[in-house]
Amino acid sequence: MNLHKIIFTIIFLITPCMFYAQTESIFNGVKLNESLEKTVQKLKEISKTVDTISVDNPNFPLAKLKEEHLVCSQVKTSNGIIDKVVFTFADDTLKYIEVRGNVQKVFVSKRIDTARVYLNYDVYVADRLFLDKNKDAAWILTKEAMHTNLYAWENPYIDLSYKDETEPNSSDQIPAFLKMGATIDELKPILEARSNFTNTEKLDGSDPNAQIQINCFGVDYLGFPRKIEARFGDNKLNVVWILTGKGEEDRIRRALMNQYGNPIFSNDDWEIFNNWQVGLRKDKPEVLLMEKRIGLAYKTSYFKQ
Repeated sequence: MNLHKIIFTIIFLITPCMFYAQTESIFNGVKLNESLEKTVQKLKEISKTVDTISVDNPNFPLAKLKEEHLVCSQVKTSNGIIDKVVFTFADDTLKYIEVRGNVQKVFVSKRIDTARVYLNYDVYVADRLFLDKNKDAAWILTKEAMHTNLYAWENPYIDLSYKDETEPNSSDQIPAFLKMGATIDELKPILEARSNFTNTEKLDGSDPNAQIQINCFGVDYLGFPRKIEARFGDNKLNVVWILTGKGEEDRIRRALMNQYGNPIFSNDDWEIFNNWQVGLRKDKPEVLLMEKRIGLAYKTSYFKQ
């Protein structure tokens, strides 16, 4: 192979990664993790309207102190005009983008790679880009937003008439319907009713305590719709993961302390409550609920207590 062919081959192989590395840049060079001020300057040049919404009491999982939403309409891109876009900021850092209208033409028409399919989404993993054809919607996420599965969240502030009427502390406790020992037949219809949507998967056998997991999207906890992963061993619920964000760690800690009292164990990565049945994970933001037998087994095997 001559030098020109080698160079062409290298360019061909790396071009998709280079071209699509920052899908959000289609919005006049907007970048995830940029500030609100920089993003506003760029969007005013390509949007018919730009409105900023500040939330007094943040419950966005990635926000510690400040939550803001930038809502834009009739946004011009090189691939066409988008009806509406909402840009969500956590502590003055862009973390989440939701797009409505004309998403196939804008995001897919010039791509040369193929999406993976997950549930109802076409997913371009390297870009953290999710598209729902039926809803004509797309989501672009940071790594932290991916962990919390924010592609399954539909930001209500994209509608400028939306008012947050959630009662303070209305959902500050672990949902009572997550009852350890309940059978899958008993819990599945409840989980479906409490979720926006669910899917059920058979586990790979690496967890000796569970064979089935029901993934629930949109379950309310601390006033925000979340993904929870309910695991069943011998058809009985014994472990639940609630996916959270690092920014809300202090809010979750206060809620768990209000419900269960002070932690009975703490290290750099964990705080444990309720006789080893509830854990606040800090290295990877999650809340862990465990059946008592499993929790006490972790106490000795994992936490060495």
